[in-house]
Amino acid sequence: MKIQNTIEAKLNEAFDAKVLQVENESHKHSVPPNSETHFKVTMVSPAFAGQMKVKRHQAIYKLLAEELERVGGVHALALHLYAPDEWEASGQVVPASPNCLGGSKADPQPAASGVQGHSGGHS
Repeated sequence: MKIQNTIEAKLNEAFDAKVLQVENESHKHSVPPNSETHFKVTMVSPAFAGQMKVKRHQAIYKLLAEELERVGGVHALALHLYAPDEWEASGQVVPASPNCLGGSKADPQPAASGVQGHSGGHS
């Protein structure tokens, strides 16, 4: 089973999600094609009512521990978790994910400029 399908199944079962979107954003990062390493989860659940953000996140990380700890598994998980009233108040708008700013260790590194420690001023 694909990792994305596993994540969706676990979240639906554990949280009785009213809204659930699991997006594979791996293609936005420096990973091989068809990777399942970077996900964005948007979920609305009554289970989140009255619960602080950190507690919500901890519950998701605990539930998905196997996927997060597996070598070659999920590397990044963006969580947007709402109680139903919060979701309505948000206008049901999911924040956009930022572009990846990191690179792969396999990417060529820029050459050193040869100028070090010179401020351009006079002493």
